[in-house]
Amino acid sequence: MSRQKLQKSLSIFLGFGLSGIFLSLASPSLAETSSVLLPSDAPLELDLLTKPNSTVITANTINPQGLTTPSLWLAQANSENKLLDNWIAYPANATAPGRVDVIVNQQIWSILDYLERYSFVNRLGNVARKDVYNLRIFNYQQELLGSYTCNFQTNPTSCRIQINSLNRLGLQQSSE
Repeated sequence: MSRQKLQKSLSIFLGFGLSGIFLSLASPSLAETSSVLLPSDAPLELDLLTKPNSTVITANTINPQGLTTPSLWLAQANSENKLLDNWIAYPANATAPGRVDVIVNQQIWSILDYLERYSFVNRLGNVARKDVYNLRIFNYQQELLGSYTCNFQTNPTSCRIQINSLNRLGLQQSSE
């Protein structure tokens, strides 16, 4: 190939490459324009497990008229190795959808690998989502271990799972 043709090909290639870079800098990507789903930052209220008020539902709440929503009792009964210990369900309000804070047995959680944790969060998240609730997973030390957060305003509903884990150095890291 002649030097002139090579230079022309190179300039065309660079032109397309640079225009692609400038276009990507000028216009936001789909990931940038979509809303990031973050779990609620409301504190876990462990005292509600022993002293529930009339607005929350816990694993110890029984509704004599029928099933209580969200219904996590079956999930708790089927929970492998008693991983799911308790939960607090907060009803939706004007600014946020309903939320379920699940408390797990830390000893069992710590021996699960990433896929087992993901599967657990996904199963419970699907149950909560059907009742229009988001889900957060905690231990009794009130550390956020994972979440299943949905945007119920979109059709279809878009959801995001987040699993927090300790790496080998013992540092907290978040993975999605």
